[in-house]
Amino acid sequence: MTEGGRAARLFGTDGIRGVANRDLTPELLLQVGRALVATLGGDGVYLIGRDTRLSGPMLEAAIAAGICAGGGHVERVGILPTPALAFLTRRLGRPGGIVLSASHNPIEDNGVKLFGPDGFKFPDDVEDRIEAALGTNGPHPAGAEVGGVRDLPQAEDLYLDYLLGLSLRPQPRLRVVVDCAFGAAYRIAPRLWQARGAEVIALHAEADGARINVGCGSTHPAQLQQAVVAADAQVGFAHDGDADRVIAVDERGGIVDGDVIMAICARYLAARSALPGGVVVATVMSNMGLERVLADAGIRLERTRVGDRYVLERMQQLGATLGGEQSGHLIFLDRATTGDGLVTALHLAHIMRETEQPLSQLGAGFHRFPQVLRNVRVADRGAWEEDAEVQAAINAAEERLRRRGRILVRASGTEPLVRVMVEAEEAEEADGVARTVAEVITRRHGGPVAGESRAG
Repeated sequence: MTEGGRAARLFGTDGIRGVANRDLTPELLLQVGRALVATLGGDGVYLIGRDTRLSGPMLEAAIAAGICAGGGHVERVGILPTPALAFLTRRLGRPGGIVLSASHNPIEDNGVKLFGPDGFKFPDDVEDRIEAALGTNGPHPAGAEVGGVRDLPQAEDLYLDYLLGLSLRPQPRLRVVVDCAFGAAYRIAPRLWQARGAEVIALHAEADGARINVGCGSTHPAQLQQAVVAADAQVGFAHDGDADRVIAVDERGGIVDGDVIMAICARYLAARSALPGGVVVATVMSNMGLERVLADAGIRLERTRVGDRYVLERMQQLGATLGGEQSGHLIFLDRATTGDGLVTALHLAHIMRETEQPLSQLGAGFHRFPQVLRNVRVADRGAWEEDAEVQAAINAAEERLRRRGRILVRASGTEPLVRVMVEAEEAEEADGVARTVAEVITRRHGGPVAGESRAG
């Protein structure tokens, strides 16, 4: 893979990702499997799970073949959320866990996420060692030394038992609508709420890899909003393709995104002296409204680069237990080693029960700054950073927004895009500033503006 004429790092901010059978080929995953065993050593048993994408079985077979060719063994857990693999890898003491998923990305994409024996994603240096081992002439075991593949049918029940063992209980007779996005949560999410005694209305709860994330799930919650109101439900939860994130819907049909969820959970925990350091970690993409509402509660917001790995890294440095992203990818570090949409949903339902407040009331007081996000398609994701004209446009925008908003320009970690995000007290100003900077980047470095989203 190349980027702007330079060799690009295979691993991005969330593992390896690309269009299945074009960028992410069986040939590549065969090498990744061999390199994983060569890097970690031994003949251990590696867990492999996936979401429902049509390319999943093909890529699973390829990486499993690579592991076996290197002398390792494979246990297939089937279709399960990404956080389930993190939990199971640690719970079963495996040297590595592999998730084949592209999360919220379109159906043609797929990805590889790797977890170590501690349940955390591998750090950069381990990923670099795996990448360096690609294509090397490692050992070629034969006979009884060739690895084998077996299934782990109890994997889903082990994960469900873990979720049910958390001291997080929803209110009695809860009516909940769950949008499973035709993804990895299609079976486990309804099972969880039924086991908790809730009345469950499940949407898009089929293993349909041709429709994963299409017009549904956490990136398209409109159907969930309608369903919650129509069913007179207390809450709705929308997962993405691999269920490591969740967006909630309150009883009135209002969206409760990751920023609001963090605010609700942080205030609840801080009021009970259960928020270590009085700090929450979020990315630079979190709305200024989160910063304001946390400050009013005496809680500090620490910002990081975009990507859950950077949130987790800063949480560990600070001893924080709550962090996340606006997208609904939250980490409760005292509960899990990675973002878990089901754990997050349980937390919200638990807080609703303990406070005896509806979700709309829990989220009240969050003033969201109007936000505009423009995506500019570019040939080289890094060239704009050295462009004086682009930097001058960004500096002018910062001066214009001083004390009344902010601008963030960054390259996507997974797509050929530069993202221009602007927040301001007035939506018109945010839109104007974002358009001005995006037009400069487009003129200097790329094609048309790829898309726009607003909040507030």
